[in-house]
Amino acid sequence: MEIKILIADDHKVFIQGLRIQLESRKEMKVIAEACDGLSAVNLATIHSPQIVILDISMPVMNGLQAMKTILANAPDTKVIILSMHSDKRFVLEALKAGAVGYLLKESAFEEVIQCIKSAMLNQTFLSDKITDIVVKDYIDTAMKCENASSSLISLREQEVLQFLVEGKTTKEIASQLKVSTKTVEAHRTHIMDKLGIYNLPELTKYAIREGIINL
Repeated sequence: MEIKILIADDHKVFIQGLRIQLESRKEMKVIAEACDGLSAVNLATIHSPQIVILDISMPVMNGLQAMKTILANAPDTKVIILSMHSDKRFVLEALKAGAVGYLLKESAFEEVIQCIKSAMLNQTFLSDKITDIVVKDYIDTAMKCENASSSLISLREQEVLQFLVEGKTTKEIASQLKVSTKTVEAHRTHIMDKLGIYNLPELTKYAIREGIINL
């Protein structure tokens, strides 16, 4: 089955070169070309391509806005960003908006073909450099969430929480930590207030989730 493709880029020479390479594959057909984002939206409406290849920096309407409009009108369309921009902001916004591929213009042509084939299988394909950006952002976000969560209560409060969910009484905890029962009760109150959790089952779930205790 022939794959219908629309290319949008404000460099005509680039479009022509990409078109020649794509149509060297018998299963691919470039059905329309656009030099700005608004034209890309209009042509996508008229021709209903399966694949839309968009640059980000285009006049009238940028590629990200064009993509959002195209997908709003035709959610089944597969949009691939092919750009010189590797800035994390562009990459993440494009993927969040629904792009199934993000390639850099420095990518080998075979990557473009592989990306199109992956898109037709409802799979995401990224250039190696873009993959690194996405993975690093994921790790940074996960670490921030973990640090924010674990810092909600102090180390001493984590100790008290562990004893609480293990079923120890206030006196037993006070004896173990060599503090007064009033101090333990104060810690318990602070823990509940900081976490916004006021019952033992939910405190237990939190402790397990944060690795304070093991199942």
